[in-house]
Amino acid sequence: METLKRTVLFHEHLRLKANMVDFGGWEMPVNYPAGISEEHLYTRQKAGIFDISHMARFVITGKEAVKFLQYVLTSNVLALDLNQAQYTIIPNENGGALDDAYLYRFYEEEYLLVVNAANAEKDWAHLTEVIKDFDAQITNQSDVLAMIAIQGPDSKNILAKLSGDAYLTEPVKNALNIVALDGKEVRVAKTGYTGEPIGFELFVKSEEAVAIWNLLIEKGAAPAGLGARDTLRMEAGYPLYGHELGLDIDGKEIPIYSVPLAKFAVSFSEAKGEYIGKKALLKQFEALQRIIKRDFSDNSHLPRMIKSIALLGKGIARNGCKVYKDGVEVGFVTSGTMAPYFKTEGQGLDTVIKEEKGMRSIGLALVNSDVLVNDEVEVEIRGKKAKAAIAPYHLRGDAPPFARPILYGFEEIYKVDTASDYKTKALNLIEKSLENHMWRQEECINLIPSEQSHSSAVRMLSIMDPSFRYAEHKKIKSFYDYDVFYYQGTKFIDEVEHLLVEELKRYFNCSEVETRVISGQMANTAVFSALMDYKNRVNRKREASRLGYVLNNHIIKGGHLSAQPMGALHDYIAIDPVTEKSAVVNFPVLKDNNFKIDVEETKKVIDKYKPELIIFGKSMVLHKEPVKEIREFVDEQKINTTIMYDMAHVLGLAGDYFQNPFAEGAEIVTGSTHKTFFGTQRGIIAGNYQKEDFKYEFWETIERRAFPGSVSNHHLGTMLGLLMAAYEMNYFKDDYQKNIIENAKHFAKALKEAGLDVVGDPAISYTETHQVMVNVGYGIGPGIANRLEDNNIIVNYQATPEEEGFTASGALRIGVSEMVRFGFDKKEFEQLAEIIADIVLRNKDAKEDVKKLRSGFTSMKYCFTDEEIGTSLNKLVKGIHL
Repeated sequence: METLKRTVLFHEHLRLKANMVDFGGWEMPVNYPAGISEEHLYTRQKAGIFDISHMARFVITGKEAVKFLQYVLTSNVLALDLNQAQYTIIPNENGGALDDAYLYRFYEEEYLLVVNAANAEKDWAHLTEVIKDFDAQITNQSDVLAMIAIQGPDSKNILAKLSGDAYLTEPVKNALNIVALDGKEVRVAKTGYTGEPIGFELFVKSEEAVAIWNLLIEKGAAPAGLGARDTLRMEAGYPLYGHELGLDIDGKEIPIYSVPLAKFAVSFSEAKGEYIGKKALLKQFEALQRIIKRDFSDNSHLPRMIKSIALLGKGIARNGCKVYKDGVEVGFVTSGTMAPYFKTEGQGLDTVIKEEKGMRSIGLALVNSDVLVNDEVEVEIRGKKAKAAIAPYHLRGDAPPFARPILYGFEEIYKVDTASDYKTKALNLIEKSLENHMWRQEECINLIPSEQSHSSAVRMLSIMDPSFRYAEHKKIKSFYDYDVFYYQGTKFIDEVEHLLVEELKRYFNCSEVETRVISGQMANTAVFSALMDYKNRVNRKREASRLGYVLNNHIIKGGHLSAQPMGALHDYIAIDPVTEKSAVVNFPVLKDNNFKIDVEETKKVIDKYKPELIIFGKSMVLHKEPVKEIREFVDEQKINTTIMYDMAHVLGLAGDYFQNPFAEGAEIVTGSTHKTFFGTQRGIIAGNYQKEDFKYEFWETIERRAFPGSVSNHHLGTMLGLLMAAYEMNYFKDDYQKNIIENAKHFAKALKEAGLDVVGDPAISYTETHQVMVNVGYGIGPGIANRLEDNNIIVNYQATPEEEGFTASGALRIGVSEMVRFGFDKKEFEQLAEIIADIVLRNKDAKEDVKKLRSGFTSMKYCFTDEEIGTSLNKLVKGIHL
């Protein structure tokens, strides 16, 4: 009888009374005394740790290491930056999988390939044979390195305790880092096999594995065996070799593209070149494109696909159970289980995970490619057919820190009380609107930095007659660029637009302003569209080339959503043919201050990528942007680029107290006009091109992409209100901006003195803008923001650069601009800091204190309030009722 292999943690498993079994030739724990279900639930609720040292670890080095890996793996290794990992598959020539694997790049010239334990010897034989044709080396380091997975919402906190709160990894899947845990060097990967949005795999020296394992348990992780690992991966929809990959129950090879994860694991990049199985995989991919379009005319290369399946009644679907649709056999279950879950109550962010448990029968099935999500099917279990359905998924991890079970057939219903007749509905709407208005304007302290109340004049003008009119217009060269309007009755709004443009030119000290865009997002879209159009101006007879590399602030470092490939940049950015990623690079940030751009490292990035567009600006902004330094650098290096500053959050601070963007070298400024600026909810684009400039044609393209490119009716009422806001801003600008920044600094220091963890550099009083950031604890930001709202203080919960998303937020983003405009000064912000500390740190009910503080500050400042203005506004009120 063959002796089973054992990991370095074998005796720890015995000490913990694990139930040991043979798994791929290894003696491994299937479960501990708590049982599979409890281990599964503990991982979902807190953190489970798994011994995964039975998996094999191969290290590839050498001159042709990348060339070798490109040939033997399906993924594009050139897309793998330092400190990144990627899911991949080891293919055969038929387009089937020898194994699936993970490739890690912890070091510049070294790649670490982790493969499944049961396939380790087969994989090693295959890889060592193929590598003979390459100038590269492969070594088996399975005995040198142990592997431990820690998965679940508490996993980051547990590792932080061992690392002394050192930075673990970027808060994105597949990020890597090397950190010290309890003084021991550990390679940390943000990867895992459980579907948890918070989870890590640790590579530790074998002789240090026991110590790390025990420390993790001591800090709150619970050991989990192969049983829970299997139910967790099934719930997540992850494939297991021998079930969803490899051979099916009839001995036929399962095509790689049968597995949904293939879209992440397979590349056809030209830079990758020829590789094992490419031709077969390309045929599978082409079949998949047809299937996605519901064209099932030729599924010969992809006859069946892996899909989630949920039983609708009693029973457990096990591996090999046949699946029927309309009485016809369409496939079989590849993996099945009874999975536990915690029940919940509430909706959205108010969802509460209860202690009450439930069970559900779920699985994965290899079924005909024309079987669709939500199709009703039957599963044959012990000769009887049980009703089931093809589910879209069993689990979602897009609301970290928790993975959320998705029960098939359950639907959230938005509950709202409503009357049966329309007159009552109308009265309810009016009454509730008034109630909400008075609550926000007279009882709440509004600290959201992206919001601004309007003066009475701005409000009244915004609902005047132009608010329901049209005034489309365009410059015509035949009339010397004089605007031609397509509607009559527009003389007044024509005058308003011209006056608005002139006021904003004065505000920015620039030559051109486009005011027709109705949001900051639209402003950015118009600029990106115009830049692409301008780039392609020489040849209109071919498909337009997209923008080359763009340098921006990453969204997790506070960058604007609209400046991301997922935002307004989406349709204009190119895909790098080598890496197959969006041609976007991000500003490096200082290691000791993730909120501030590292100028010297940025210069290196610019020199390497030569970006066509550089986008400054953030929504989480504590510092000035280094516009001047980067302008000087690109000019010195003669790099042809466009520098744009999205000032949406700091538009009302443009000037001597913060930044003068055009004086510092920006070419384009965009922004929304309702944050720190006094205006209505609109957008603007400003430029400083002169008509004789070479790039003035670019500005003209921006105007065309504003209209008719982005907007037709440009919301004339809010434009009228914006003109009044521009008057207010230009008149009160100096006092307002000075007080904003002084009060933000004072507020930040007051919050710190009250015991709160204020983010930023204390040498500059934590901020150079209107914003203050406060850490409240990983993952509890939304709850703290709710508690503050219950006490009439309105803030943003905010994910910091170390957190995975808004639902995992551990900070509050606070802005002083609106309350400064209502008259708050240093004394009031000191009082407010104490109240916030009472609510956040001591869970005190301070609603009446808040209402009392706000009651003395309900009149708008920095606007025209004299008797003559009041008389004119009264006339407007009368006019509205006519």
